[in-house]
Amino acid sequence: MTTDLLATSADTWRDRAADPPAVPPELEPPGRVGLRARNRALWQRHDLRRQRAEAVYDASRNPVRGWPVSGNRAVLAFFADLVRERKRSFVLMVVLNALAAGSALVVPRLLGSLVNRVDTQGAAATGLDALALAVIGVVVLQALFTFGAQRTSTHFGQDLLASAREHVVRTILRLPVGRVEGASTGDLVTRVTRDVGTMARSVQWGVPRLLISLMTVVLSVVAMLLNSLVLAMPALVVFALCTPAVRTYLRRAPKAYITEGATYSRINTTLTETVEGSRTVEALGLSQARVRAGSDDIAVSAQAERYGMTLRNVLFAALNAAFQLPQVVTLVVGAYGYSRGWVDLGQITAALLYVVALAEPLDAVIGEVDRLQVGAASTSRLLGIAEVPPDREPGDRLPDGVELAAEDLRFAYREGHDVLHGVDLRLRTGERLAVVGPSGSGKSTLGRLLSGINRPRTGSARVGGVDLVDLPLEVLRTEVALVTQEHHVFIGSVRDNVVLAREDSPDDAVRQALAAVGGLSWVERLPEGLDTMIGSGRFSLTPAQAQQVALARLIIADPHTLVLDEATSLIDPRTARTLEGSMNSLLEGRTVVAIAHRLHTAHDADRIAVVLDGRIVELGSHDELLDLDGEYADLWHAWTS
Repeated sequence: MTTDLLATSADTWRDRAADPPAVPPELEPPGRVGLRARNRALWQRHDLRRQRAEAVYDASRNPVRGWPVSGNRAVLAFFADLVRERKRSFVLMVVLNALAAGSALVVPRLLGSLVNRVDTQGAAATGLDALALAVIGVVVLQALFTFGAQRTSTHFGQDLLASAREHVVRTILRLPVGRVEGASTGDLVTRVTRDVGTMARSVQWGVPRLLISLMTVVLSVVAMLLNSLVLAMPALVVFALCTPAVRTYLRRAPKAYITEGATYSRINTTLTETVEGSRTVEALGLSQARVRAGSDDIAVSAQAERYGMTLRNVLFAALNAAFQLPQVVTLVVGAYGYSRGWVDLGQITAALLYVVALAEPLDAVIGEVDRLQVGAASTSRLLGIAEVPPDREPGDRLPDGVELAAEDLRFAYREGHDVLHGVDLRLRTGERLAVVGPSGSGKSTLGRLLSGINRPRTGSARVGGVDLVDLPLEVLRTEVALVTQEHHVFIGSVRDNVVLAREDSPDDAVRQALAAVGGLSWVERLPEGLDTMIGSGRFSLTPAQAQQVALARLIIADPHTLVLDEATSLIDPRTARTLEGSMNSLLEGRTVVAIAHRLHTAHDADRIAVVLDGRIVELGSHDELLDLDGEYADLWHAWTS
């Protein structure tokens, strides 16, 4: 009886029915219970969410496979360095905001003086016009200071944001390629999209506004104390009562926001895998399983969001009470002090105005602190990328020659599981070496080591007597370059994409490179030729055209050794055959390592290396290996039959 493999393929996937639920039952709200029991259950769930957030936070310090997260000190040092580079702008911003806040605090004192004058002199009070003009003058002056402060703050924030983004880009471009491929793509994408956006909002608006609000609060407190110590102290004591709630929030909020970011990464990872593998999902009937996986991720994220929301609600409840009570306390103390002769009506008026005015900047401080907590969490996730150790330390030796040689190459993607086992290979200058073998035999891994992408676990891959991984990248890529079946088209013109490696290349060189890979004809048919804009949202290239652009880019880079890892796999066989033939004249004198499944590439090569189970089992020309009647002969007969 014939088995329908497609119908039963989904059954081979691990059965997750016995897995624990993504959200523990303890986090589900209780049924119909009394108010006391419901309240107790609410705080029990909050405590459990706190434990889960702390576990995620602790795991993020030193993850096994994912991307690490930096600590608060690294975030503070990062922003301190950014501010230190802009001392003049920072000082100007502080001075202007201090003047704006200080001028605003003069108005209550003037109004208090006006009240006292009317109280003592009655309808015959004199000098009221002068006081009114003084108030108007101070308001106009405050407006000017505020305009200058806002303008300076905006420039400061934008400049800070630009430097922060440049730092993120530099950090990402320095990441070891092997680490990028081994970690979660969804996590990295989340960090460079959502986290960058969150950090941008915090840097652009949060930092300047926090400084402004803090300065206003400090100056308001000073003004209150100068106005009347008796009226200031009770209000300040009430404001201080919210300190425990603020401290608790500041201690726990970073962990909550780090956890939220981790759940967003998990959602993105699942969604990306589902979309990229949509054909597999459909073919194997896994749609419901993938929907359940996405729903579980959203449920976990919702629990993380609830924890952060509860922290904010507790904080805002305490702050709301702290903002309302000082007005009542000041009025009561003022009335009592006035009856005792300790204060006058002008002081009471000024004190009430200060208390009312203090609530807004104090509320802004808390709001910006919350914004900055979110931004700090995102920044710590971004800075965590920078903590990934480099996979190489470039030396100062330069190659003495162009010969590429590999000795005793062993490599493992997972500890204890080598995929290459003592490979020795010495390339002859200018030869074409084809690397063939079944899928999973280690061909691509060998190509990565020969192009300096990864450092071998043992042995060495050297060019001109120097280890490839000890060369600076800008030197390495002029010696050896790798082109895989993966490619990327950047937003820009066709010319911009081709000359990416050598921007000073003339148009004739660009056309020659495109002609060599069989792409000049379709480029000349484009609306604007080499000036046609391509990339995301522009003229769309087919996979074959994009691959031809990538190959032309490689030719412009002009390395003496090329490693082509199935570089023509997305092009139809006839075009690929034509492309490889047209490249021969251009690649004359260069060493080429071609890794491919299409054996016609091997037929044209000077030598062929047959890789099997991480070892080179045969090495020779096409005719020599056919006469040997071994692994290559079997592959060739299977290909041509």
